[in-house]
Amino acid sequence: MSNDARTAAPTDPKPASLPHLAATAADLPEVISGVVPDPRTAPPVRWGILGAGNIAGSFAEAVRDHTRARVVAVGSRDRARAEHFATEHGIHTTHADYTELVEDPQVDVVYVATPHSHHRDHALLAIAAGKHVLVEKAFTRNEAEAREILDAARAAGVFVMEAMWTRFLPHVAALRGVIARGEIGEIVNVTADHGQFFPFDPAHRLYAPELAGGALLDLGVYPVSFAHDVLGAPSSVTAVGALTETGVDGQLGITLGYGRAMATLSTTLWSQTPNVASISGTAGRIEVEGTFYAPTSFRVVRHDGAEWRYEGFRGEGKQYQAAEVARCLEAGLTESPRMTWQDTLDVMRTMDEVRRQTGVVYPGE
Repeated sequence: MSNDARTAAPTDPKPASLPHLAATAADLPEVISGVVPDPRTAPPVRWGILGAGNIAGSFAEAVRDHTRARVVAVGSRDRARAEHFATEHGIHTTHADYTELVEDPQVDVVYVATPHSHHRDHALLAIAAGKHVLVEKAFTRNEAEAREILDAARAAGVFVMEAMWTRFLPHVAALRGVIARGEIGEIVNVTADHGQFFPFDPAHRLYAPELAGGALLDLGVYPVSFAHDVLGAPSSVTAVGALTETGVDGQLGITLGYGRAMATLSTTLWSQTPNVASISGTAGRIEVEGTFYAPTSFRVVRHDGAEWRYEGFRGEGKQYQAAEVARCLEAGLTESPRMTWQDTLDVMRTMDEVRRQTGVVYPGE
């Protein structure tokens, strides 16, 4: 089965009886039912990007190259930076003021791509202008700020979603199909890690408390959200960690409890880790290759000896979340059924508890 075929038709598989599994590994991928729509089939919308950093650039490229939508404007408080970003990504309009960006009549939806410390204020600015909003993850610094945004969106009747792009990727849809069909049985364990090496620099945003730096909100949010996606909100949270010289979290180990099941997660600023994940059940396991939160492949290993491999593509993947936003807007929704407001609040609550246990507090909280 080609990658195109896997992403051609929308399916969110529901739990079903375990199908008969073919005897040969070559036949097994054909039973995968978890697929996502091709982003190019989503309706066109006009994006405004608030912030001109690296992740904003990858999002702009994904929209331009893989959807029918357009990025029509970018805003940065540094005009030269905004103009450079616009030139690099073929954007016609630049704003050196965020208010001008969110009030631009060309813009249908605003993508907030500033540091975590500013997500609340910038999302509220866009909502006050009547714009729909996609907010980069982590959604905010804490659950209380997240609630402020969602309450404002509810009052204004606009769409808001956390940009946890992993949830919309083809391999995640496929592995959810594996789970839904019962191929690995009852899930008892999830593991995931996300570590990158960042040399210590107190001026870097990841080491800056005033920008809500640290491993958790930037990197650890991926394994935490992955565990939530597979198992839901946990009944218990246990965390240990080590802080940097600036007082933000440099490394964390997190255990989420779900009664019989558990998730074991880790994140660090101090090393490039494998960035893999696994989902283990009573009948087998799914081994997700690195980088687990980006487009990738996985292997299913069953206790009865059957094995097969899902071959995913490698490359940019943010077009899938952009397409989700466009489809939700066309349907008149204010939240995504795949990344609900409650999902975001649950993830923020877990990370609040991790920070409480490890002593990380941001200025102004």
